[in-house]
Amino acid sequence: MSPEVEENNKGEISLSQLEGGNLSEEESGGSAHPLVPVPGAGAGCGEGGGAGPPQNQDEPAAGPGTVSAPERETWTRQMDFIMSCVGFAVGLGNVWRFPYLCYKNGGGVFLIPYLLIVFIGGIPVFFLEISLGQFMKQGGVSAWNIAPLFKGLGLASMVIVFFCNTYYIMILVWGLYYFFHSFTKTLPWATCGHPWNTPNCTQDFRRSCHNRSAVQPVLPSPSADPTTPSNLLSSTSLFNLSSAKLFPNGSCMEPEGMRSTVIEFWEHKVLHLSGGLHEPGDINYEMVLCLMVTWVIVYFCMWKGVKSTGKVVYFTALFPYVVLVILLIHGVSLPGALDGIVYYLKPDWSKLGEAQVWIDAGTQIFFSYAIGLGALTALGSYNRFHNNCYQDAFLLAIINSGTSFFAGFVVFSVLGFMAAEQDVDISKVAESGPGLAFIAYPKAVTLMPWAPFWAALFFFMLFILGLDSQFVGVEGLITGIIDMLPPKSVLASLRREVIAAICCVICFLIDMSMITEGGMYVFQLFDYYSASGITLLWQAFWECVVIAWVYGADRFMDDVARMIGYQPLPYMKWCWSYITPLVCVGVFLFHVVNYKRLTYNTVYTYPLWGEALGWGLALSSMLCIPVTVIYKLLRCKGSLRERWQHLTTPVWGRHHLEYLAPESEAKLLPPAGAKGTLHFESVI
Repeated sequence: MSPEVEENNKGEISLSQLEGGNLSEEESGGSAHPLVPVPGAGAGCGEGGGAGPPQNQDEPAAGPGTVSAPERETWTRQMDFIMSCVGFAVGLGNVWRFPYLCYKNGGGVFLIPYLLIVFIGGIPVFFLEISLGQFMKQGGVSAWNIAPLFKGLGLASMVIVFFCNTYYIMILVWGLYYFFHSFTKTLPWATCGHPWNTPNCTQDFRRSCHNRSAVQPVLPSPSADPTTPSNLLSSTSLFNLSSAKLFPNGSCMEPEGMRSTVIEFWEHKVLHLSGGLHEPGDINYEMVLCLMVTWVIVYFCMWKGVKSTGKVVYFTALFPYVVLVILLIHGVSLPGALDGIVYYLKPDWSKLGEAQVWIDAGTQIFFSYAIGLGALTALGSYNRFHNNCYQDAFLLAIINSGTSFFAGFVVFSVLGFMAAEQDVDISKVAESGPGLAFIAYPKAVTLMPWAPFWAALFFFMLFILGLDSQFVGVEGLITGIIDMLPPKSVLASLRREVIAAICCVICFLIDMSMITEGGMYVFQLFDYYSASGITLLWQAFWECVVIAWVYGADRFMDDVARMIGYQPLPYMKWCWSYITPLVCVGVFLFHVVNYKRLTYNTVYTYPLWGEALGWGLALSSMLCIPVTVIYKLLRCKGSLRERWQHLTTPVWGRHHLEYLAPESEAKLLPPAGAKGTLHFESVI
């Protein structure tokens, strides 16, 4: 028999090669999705093997010529997929977070917990997500038709990636703003005397420290409120300017009340920073223009789907490596660079006994591998069915972690030079996150010859490095949305380009709250809660549990073997079943137990209503999973066992008919003598 669905004269459906499960028409090629009820199951519900509305008798019966749905779009070359994953997963965190964590947590010793958790946590979940997408040929939501009861996993990933797409682009906007301001003879953050500078501005800390009588420091009075704008901006910064640092050799750094030119440019010119979340202030119209330009670039990078994304990523994924090599060559030629690299790698074996080191390693891996966002599943869904995704997972893990390690040499060669120029210990200049990109590195650039050139090169690399992570993330979101849309709905009739434009405009409008004077506080709220370690670990835990214990780890390993032609190492199954969930639970509980209230620069503490907003962002994704499970169980009919059987029965796509075992046909055929009824199931 042909591996297609054939309809007999009684209207029955028979499947010649289909394992236990239901049949779902792939993508949105039709308005309904034929299902075959599991024999002996009498309960009906909207998912899994339950009964749906009967076929409309006025409509023509589906014949062999109408069975096959339009094939899903695939990558032009397999290298397009590799480059897209590299572009998405390798981002700013690899450059500005890993090197600092390595230095802080024992230098080279940090690689031990890092590599261990890569193999027991990062690679298994990374492989699970791309193989699930490739196997189901669906985006981040519909891929969980493999266990429809837990489709909330897909919804949760869509919520997380939506939040990420909304706030992550602000880093690109700031980078673009710095890039435009780099085309000057003298960098604007290198000198005082600009409209945004205060009387306490200084560009030479050592000189101002030796001649402190020339400047009257502004210190907060004991009765002053430290959260007011004047005290927030004058007494404290990312570099802790509230106290002078004197060293034995007579050098001085950050004298009392003085303000670095770099920090004043960042806080007064770029951010227009207000006193807190309760003071949104005015919109920065220069930032509006940068935000608009960035979203337009993102849109045209992915508006045509994988055909356009697969071409753009060759530049956006590879160009940052070229710039990193150039910056490394330049960095190691600077005085003090070797000392910086030694600080980066110098092993401190005592750190292995600290729990925080292991937690930092686990959190960094889940962040940098882009796990739990659904975008990897969407990218994998465009692979050819027999692509070797197992090999791809290991290759991409090597590229991701290798980039993080390599970036450390670039960062710390420059920080070593900066420490030598200022005659201070490197611990005084080592920063991570935005503090490195927009404070430490711009400050170091001002000390170099040809400063505008190196500044423009760095910020252009920063923009490109984040750009592919941004537009591939938006691509994952749009793929999930399109796969969810009911085929006959108004939105489903829209062209992909229109849906992409709608998503970009919505995100742009939300971003307007982040380019006000209080925008930095909104940005940090999104960053700290919406895509935090807690939400990603929660997501990764349930992904492993559902595949290993609901669908079946052995069953999924067999499915992978059908795709790639051989069985993966059994360690993958052990990780999905036991090791990775335990790692996720351990790190998750550590985060919960050690939770601290959100602050900005250790001075401004967010109000309770601000924290409530943050937890609302976090719970909006985390609650998708239990709420969806409860809703589906209550909506379904029958005993609890029958409901579970229905809702955990996979909904297969058409492409599965080509290879699944013919001996499973008997499990799906209607009982002998039963009236054949063709049932339907929508994608969602």
